[in-house]
Amino acid sequence: MKIEPDVNRSLNGQRSNATLIDSLIQFEIFCGAAESRSSKSIDLTVLVLKKLKAYLEANKLSIDAKYVGPNEIRGFILYLKGCHRYVGHRFTPHQEKPLSPQTINCYYRALRAAWNRWVSDELVEQSPFHGLKAPKFPKKVIPCFTKAQIWDLLAAIDVSTSEGYRDYTLLVLLLDTGCRLSEVTNLRPGDIDMTRRCIKVMGKGSRERIVPIGTKVLKLLWKYIHKHRPEPPLPSYDRVFLTRYGMPLTKNRVESRMKNYGKKAGITGVRCSPHTLRHTACLFWIRNGGDIFSLQQITGHSSLDVLRGYVNLAQSDVSEVHKRCSPVDNLDIKTK
Repeated sequence: MKIEPDVNRSLNGQRSNATLIDSLIQFEIFCGAAESRSSKSIDLTVLVLKKLKAYLEANKLSIDAKYVGPNEIRGFILYLKGCHRYVGHRFTPHQEKPLSPQTINCYYRALRAAWNRWVSDELVEQSPFHGLKAPKFPKKVIPCFTKAQIWDLLAAIDVSTSEGYRDYTLLVLLLDTGCRLSEVTNLRPGDIDMTRRCIKVMGKGSRERIVPIGTKVLKLLWKYIHKHRPEPPLPSYDRVFLTRYGMPLTKNRVESRMKNYGKKAGITGVRCSPHTLRHTACLFWIRNGGDIFSLQQITGHSSLDVLRGYVNLAQSDVSEVHKRCSPVDNLDIKTK
């Protein structure tokens, strides 16, 4: 990410303006790049700080972080609840819908983390978030495919073509591993270990991990690589999954093709996306008797909180099975 010249000036003794929001934005860009934080994380922090500055200026409040207290943060949260989605977005058109509670919670946590860094670096004395609670958001049911929907989805792919075989292999790999789409599209041939039946992926925060794969997926990958995969025109394009012209397959293209397969299969009631396959993989893992600690290592979740949702969802399935298979209910036992 490009570091603006203002960063260097603010780091060279101009401490008087160091706590202004504009200076802190440059500080976040500089430190984020130095600490190898992801570009998405840095962009999110910059976006929230710009929104905070807009709120403070609109209400004729100081844009100096030293004078931002708990009440200013509370007012900012109320301000966000009145904001619309995708305002000023480069690609997505503006929507009249308000920001979702999940988005507001995400903004709040990004802003709180930034303030904690400023306190740690002694730019400000204290954080206004001390004693404040993060905005709550409703916990929705995790969307997953049923077995029938998975069969229909895969049946909609024409595997007689090289592109169809590629798509089939990619979707089955996502379902078997629960990997993120970006982790699979960035996969290189050298990341596949056919002997140990595993792949090496780079997850969030540049955290590398080894993910096991099943025998069926291994066979699909071997056949795709040796029979259907085109030769990349440049060494830098050396990814496992390529277009017909040898270019790396992008996330948007995979999402678009999977959406079309979902329409062709007549799948309704669930979003037909690669991330839904990730949810489904986690749920099926729990249903099949897997533990959440192994699942965390495989999927790269940084917290167990999300995975507990799959456990609760799987437990509801167990309750239905128990109704049919209860040992006592299926015996002729008289109760007093």
